[in-house]
Order: sequence, then C-alpha cells, then structure tokens
Amino acid sequence: MGLDLGALVLKSGGLSVSDHDTIVAINIFVALLCSCIVIGHLLEGNRWVNESITALVMGLITGGVILLVSGGKNSHILVFSEDLFFIYLLPPIIFNAGFQVKKKQFFRNFMTIILFGAVGTLISFVIISLGAMALFKKLDVGPLQLGDYLAIGAIFSATDSVCTLQVLNQDETPLLYSLVFGEGVVNDATSVVLFNAIEDIDIANFDSLVLLAFIGNFLYLFFTSTLLGVAAGLLSAYIIKKLCFARHSTDREVAIMILMAYLSYMLSMLLDLSGILTVFFSGIVMSHYTWHNVTESSRITTKHTFATLSFIAEIFLFLYVGMDALDIEKWKLASSSPKKPIALSATILGLVMVGRAAFVFPLSFLSNLSKKETRPKISFKQQVIIWWAGLMRGAVSIALAYHKFTASGHTELRINAIMITSTVIVVLFSTMVFGFLTKPLLNLLIPPRPDIAADLSSQSIIDPLLGSLLGSDFDVGQASPQTNLQLLLTIPTRSVHRVWRKFDDRFMRPMFGGRGFVPFVPGSPVERSTHGSQLGTVTEAEHS
Repeated sequence: MGLDLGALVLKSGGLSVSDHDTIVAINIFVALLCSCIVIGHLLEGNRWVNESITALVMGLITGGVILLVSGGKNSHILVFSEDLFFIYLLPPIIFNAGFQVKKKQFFRNFMTIILFGAVGTLISFVIISLGAMALFKKLDVGPLQLGDYLAIGAIFSATDSVCTLQVLNQDETPLLYSLVFGEGVVNDATSVVLFNAIEDIDIANFDSLVLLAFIGNFLYLFFTSTLLGVAAGLLSAYIIKKLCFARHSTDREVAIMILMAYLSYMLSMLLDLSGILTVFFSGIVMSHYTWHNVTESSRITTKHTFATLSFIAEIFLFLYVGMDALDIEKWKLASSSPKKPIALSATILGLVMVGRAAFVFPLSFLSNLSKKETRPKISFKQQVIIWWAGLMRGAVSIALAYHKFTASGHTELRINAIMITSTVIVVLFSTMVFGFLTKPLLNLLIPPRPDIAADLSSQSIIDPLLGSLLGSDFDVGQASPQTNLQLLLTIPTRSVHRVWRKFDDRFMRPMFGGRGFVPFVPGSPVERSTHGSQLGTVTEAEHS
C-alpha cells in the first residue's frame, strides 16, 4: 500500500525516507488543509468558490513548488493509495450524506431522484461507454478492452454537485435542491455498484448469459448492500435504546454510533458488497431512529462530528488531486506532448454532457407527468440547472480511476497513464471552470429573491439536523383530475408511503425508537426536563 495510516510515506524518487521527513510531510499537508479551510472561508462571501476549488488550486500551487524544488522529478508530498480513499476517506463522506439528508424532501421526490440517480446514471453509463468505444480508437489512445470501456463509463458517470449545492438556496428552491442533492448521493452509489459489477464479469467470454449475469450481479449488490445498511442502522438504534448508555456516559452513545456506521461499511467490503450503498442507507436509518434515541448533547455532537469528518476527507482528496495533476512521471509516460490527454479529456467531457442531457430532459418530462397539479413541477430552467450540476466530476471518479488504472498510485503502462492524466484534467476543468460559472448561471436562470438571498451566506450545504427540517408526511390529499399515466405513476408512491407510515408507527418505532423517544437519564432531572420541553421542537424538526 502506498499510503499507510501508521507511517505516511514521503515520496522521493519512488522510495520512502526517514521518519523525520515523514513527519515533515505530514506537517506540511496538515498545514495545507488548514490553509484551504481558511482561504475557502474568506472567499465564501461571494460564493464563487468553495473549499473544493480552493484545495485544487492550493494543490496545484504546492505541486508546482515541489516540482521546482525537486528539479522536475516529483510533485507529491504523500504517495496516494486508492485503498486509503475507499477505507478511510469515502465512508465519512457518504455516511454524512445519508445522515443529514432531509428525508421528507428525499422521499417526497423519491421516484424522481431514483429516476435521475439510478436510471439516469445507467443511461449516462451506456452513452459514455459506447461513445468511448467509438471515439477513443480514432484518438489512438492505445489497447483498451471491453471491460476498460465499461469501467470508463462507470467512472465518468459519477457526479459531484457540491458547487451547485453551495450556491442553491434550499429555502427558495426546495424541489431543485432536493433533486440535485438526492441525485448526487444515489448517483455515487449506483456508479460504484456498476464499477464493482463490471470488475466481476467475464469479459473474455462476453455473451447474452454474461450480460444477464452482470445485470443479476448489479441487482444483487444493490439490494443486499441496501439491506445490510438498513440492518446495521436498526441494530445501532436497538442497542442504544435498550442499553441506555447515557446513564453512565454520553461518550459511549457517540462512540457506538460512529463505530457501528464504520462497521457496516467494512462488513460490506468484507462480503464483497457495495460499501458506499451500505453506509449511505445506514446513515439514513441512523438519522431516523438511532439519532433520536440519544441525549440532546449526543445529537449535537454526532451531527457536527460526522459533518466535520466528511468535510476534512473531501478537502484532503481535492488537495491531493491538485498536486497529482503535476505528476511529471505520468505526463511523460502518457505522451511526449499534452495534446493527447487534453484531446481525450475534451472527448470525455463531450460524452458526459451528451449523456447527461440524454436523461435529464426526458426523465424530467416523465417526472412532471406523475405530479399532481398542486405539486411543483420541474421547469425547463430547473432542468438546465440539474443538467449543469451533474457535469462536474470529483472524488468518486478520481478514486475509481486510480483503482482501475494504477497500483498504489503508480502505473508503468502508457494507456493507464493516459487515462489517469485525462481523469485528472476532467476533474480539474469541470470543478474549477464549471464551478466558477455555476453562480452566474444560477443567477441568470433563477434570480435570487432579496428577502431570501439576504441570509444565503450564512447557510451551509450540511443543514443542521436540529433546524426546521420538515415532517415526514407526503401530500396525500385529494388529487386534481389526472391522466391515466399520471395516476399510474402517482398512486403507487402515495400508497406505499401511507402503508409505510402506519407500519413505522405501529411496529418499528416501538422497537427501535426514533421520533418521539425520550432517552431516560437517571439522576438528571435537568436533562429530562430539557427533553420534555424540547420534545415537540425536536420532533417537528426531524427530517423524516
């Protein structure tokens, strides 16, 4: 492994150096992380950039300085390992996405989110894979197998909508914010499941049976990973509800939540399932049940702990990507000139834009058919924003590309070097250029209202769980006249939700706790009275 937690390695000519230099490297990297946060905060006022863009720029600058100091031999402080990303960095990012999702908005627009995040990702995957097979040969990229093209489709189907989310005002455009956010997390899960399924298929003997096996493996990974995440979340809720950790120490409540979340991810990896899907649904279930079973202080602690870990992990990755963009070894191996990686990157970006448009607009039309006249529909301007939000590529694309085309961050094959450098270019260009253009585009399509925009700078992507996060009931009142197709698409959603609400209230919450459960802390009347007085407020604030 190129990067171990026990001893992070300073890269110098491909060899590790002394412990002193290792500590120096860690200090420099941590200082860079702090700088990214400080500079990102200072630049956040106008919302033109965020910490991700700041980290990329800082990484580029640092990589350039190291490149000059080393005489053009190296641009890294630390050696990258995709294992580090998948084992330590990815879990907090995805878990926090599930943990802080507004469940009412998520499940209110569940069918549309699934259409965009799952069906749309599959459409984008097919278009990018077929386009790569047709166009890469003309660019004389090198020998790529069918499995490589499919992996490329999965890699570049994974979106990163953080820039758009940071500019969107969820109070002004709740539907748009919910769709962009919900699609993003489902898209990441679907892309990784696709990638894992591709890794397991027999490409050499590809036929109709292999295709059926691939579809079956995808569905197996998707549903078993989801069930494992749900089971882990319910187990944590049951343990905390029954054992009453708070009577001795609230620290134990926080510890068991963190460890159970991480255990669900690692158990999924051990069983060769999709850890990203498991930990995402574990986060949703924990926020629905477990989070309400702990004391007030533990709720605040866990909320900020998960958000902070996710934030640091994202900054860490983007900072490294910025430095890796100047990896002279990969550039020399890829081509004698940067023209080929740049041409390949432009082709990939074109395929991404086409693949994105191929499902956003048709699926938006289908989604609008399923909505009642009293429910807001997705306007054409909102569809353009949804299309734009999914053009950016980030952490998941980088990690999957490293997993496919390198060994511990290194590659000795020209084609692999070309794919890595092209992926880095796509991530840099889409995040920085598209990210910079996001705010003016949004202001052009949806001008902010002064009464709501005045408070925009104080909002965060990670909305506090203690804020006014809506209830959990859908609008299931009388529907206005609808077409047969509208009834076909709408009635199942309302019926399923109504049945689930009854089942949840009658069977699930009495066993696993959740909204309305008051943790009992013996000898702490202040704590009990606080919960009693705030129970109504907290339960109303729940994002179920």
